[in-house]
Amino acid sequence: MSPEACTVIISAADRLPQIKSRVGAIEGESLDFTDADALAALETIVKRRPQLIVLERLFAATPRGAAFINRIKSDKKLAASEMKVFAHDSDFTRVIPRSVEPSPQSIDQRGTRRAARFKMAPNTMATVEGKNSTVIDLSTIGAQVVSPCAMKPNQTVTVTLTDPDGSLRFNANVAWTSFEIRPHSAPRYRAGVEFVDADPVDVDAFIGRHKAA
Repeated sequence: MSPEACTVIISAADRLPQIKSRVGAIEGESLDFTDADALAALETIVKRRPQLIVLERLFAATPRGAAFINRIKSDKKLAASEMKVFAHDSDFTRVIPRSVEPSPQSIDQRGTRRAARFKMAPNTMATVEGKNSTVIDLSTIGAQVVSPCAMKPNQTVTVTLTDPDGSLRFNANVAWTSFEIRPHSAPRYRAGVEFVDADPVDVDAFIGRHKAA
């Protein structure tokens, strides 16, 4: 079925005018929602199948935004609906790839359902607080890493994902840690971290390049 000639825009209320200005001319009806009304927006999207779905960048970078994106990507009936991320204060814009996640994600009443996490290929590396670390698994909102960097729960750390296609640098909160001592190896920390300000679109692309076969 062809998408309907309308556009759904989701943004914080105080940024909505800037986002609408950035989007420019819209074909058909404009359906505007605040980020607090993401569930209502989702219901409208599923019902109307809009031609374009616009997400404000700061919303897209939140766990709720990442779950929203994954829910849309997992719905084959919405495959013809284009998704774009816009910044309210710059010329940044990006089309969200339409690859379908293996595990559909939904948004619960609090918007806290976790995003799908993927096991990374061996030797997928990151830096945590400047120290080389191994990425065990990764999602758009968090990761499990093994690192020589000392970490403790509730600590905020700087994480950088780097490969030939670019470098992603962002902050993350440490959710849990486990101190490990292995024979003939230096002590290390295994930790789960939750991303604070990572761009889910860029992280999703990194996952696609490095997830285990």
